[in-house]
Amino acid sequence: MTDLPHPLTGRPYPSPVPPASGWPGDPTDARTADVPAGPWRELDATISTCRRCPRLVTWREEVAHAKRASYAGEPYWGRPVPGFGATDAGVLVVGLAPAAHGANRTGRVFTGDRSGDWLYAGLHRAGLATQPTSVHAGDGLELVGTRVAAAVRCAPPANKPTPAERDACAPFLDTELGLLAPHLRVVVALGSFGWAAALTALGRAGSAVPRPRPRFGHGAEAHLPALPGGPGPLVLLGCYHPSQQNTFTGRLTEPMLDAVLGRAAALG
Repeated sequence: MTDLPHPLTGRPYPSPVPPASGWPGDPTDARTADVPAGPWRELDATISTCRRCPRLVTWREEVAHAKRASYAGEPYWGRPVPGFGATDAGVLVVGLAPAAHGANRTGRVFTGDRSGDWLYAGLHRAGLATQPTSVHAGDGLELVGTRVAAAVRCAPPANKPTPAERDACAPFLDTELGLLAPHLRVVVALGSFGWAAALTALGRAGSAVPRPRPRFGHGAEAHLPALPGGPGPLVLLGCYHPSQQNTFTGRLTEPMLDAVLGRAAALG
């Protein structure tokens, strides 16, 4: 297949893009300024080259080859998607997985689709992002005291990872929590999948999860002990996922999203 120009840089790439080929923000490329050297780059590079789950590898790469008609002239990232944002974040946002034609296309979590449009606009209104849009990696967006990650790092068919695929990705979120532990005060879980993944990961990371386990709901709050070496107790906030299913039907509105992200900003 002929290489196609990146919409932001104009540089041609195949789909999926190979590691260390110059894609903006690719942690496997030593030239990138998006990911600092050290454990963060090691984590993100490991995520972005993972091939643990055959079904997900096949799907993400098939999507990168076939593309959506509206993006037929673009190369697709087509690889697992690392977290994005501050490495000393007091606020961590945990979603489900990359979208097939969003982060799987752009290479940055919650970027290039309508869910990302909602999330980053909300983070900007809360003072947690420097701009309200997230279109492509390398577009200048920075997060303020905030990091965004997904429980599963590859785009899954029908947006439904299997339990085995969820578990295969779990060590990545565990490592991310460990690196953030000295700063982390708030975790925002997008949807019930993100809530369950966050609670389980926080428990593995050393925060005692209450029994019975707190239940997900929009605006729900769960108060947990600090992580080892952390700055204090943690608050887990629930938020409906900003998927089209929720935003188009009015189940999630901008004021509802703003209430949760504003609470996160105040606590973080």
